[in-house]
Amino acid sequence: MTRSSEPIVSVRNASRHFGHVTALDDVSLDLHTGEVTALLGDNGAGKSTFITMLSGVFPPSSGEILLEGRSVRFASPLDARNAGIATVFQGLSLIEDRSIAENLFLGCEPVRFGFLLDRKRMVRQAREILAQLKVNLPPVTTSVRYLSGGQRQAVAVARTIVRGSKLVIMDEPTAALGVRETAKVLDLIRRLRDQGNAVLLISHNMDDVFAVADRAAVLRLGRKVADLSLADVTKEQIVSLVMGGDGGIAPATSEYAQ
Repeated sequence: MTRSSEPIVSVRNASRHFGHVTALDDVSLDLHTGEVTALLGDNGAGKSTFITMLSGVFPPSSGEILLEGRSVRFASPLDARNAGIATVFQGLSLIEDRSIAENLFLGCEPVRFGFLLDRKRMVRQAREILAQLKVNLPPVTTSVRYLSGGQRQAVAVARTIVRGSKLVIMDEPTAALGVRETAKVLDLIRRLRDQGNAVLLISHNMDDVFAVADRAAVLRLGRKVADLSLADVTKEQIVSLVMGGDGGIAPATSEYAQ
């Protein structure tokens, strides 16, 4: 799917203060369906603050978040999730003693007669969703504790489809994975994009970023210093921006923070 002309989510001039500490300073970013945007920066750049703000952990101190053009303010992560923003954190939040299907539908289980858990429907829909994403997993009745790291990532990502998410935020999804499992997770990110999701990818791995991302926004000390198409730059230029240089990129090439 091609990138949408209008952003699905827009962050406008967002700042976040913790006492006297400014974690984010006047950051704006547009996220489009059919596009993977990488959010890059060194430790302490503000990436975690940005994604926890987007996912409803706390609101911006100033500025606003727009969803499909409407200003929204999330009181909790549940608010953000119900609005269509799903975050796949490194911890994944899976329950090991429950099955793949149960984890996919955790918190939104299908029921019969308004109160009886419909296990047959849950298993059937779990199979359909995994087939849609072309994910190769053991039977959906298998306990999550028997899955590899890459397979667990696949379950966590598939859960965002169950919940009808419009924006999927992925926090270091290939950390601690081997080469083969990393490739599978990157394929999954491409499928999310191609099926019409907006994806925000947080990663320190530039090979992964250039393999799947269309754009990159770079944060430094809480400010956005670049927002550019990865087709126009090299890995070395991006690394330079992350590390404090200008990457040899003229301001006209990049949407520098205002």
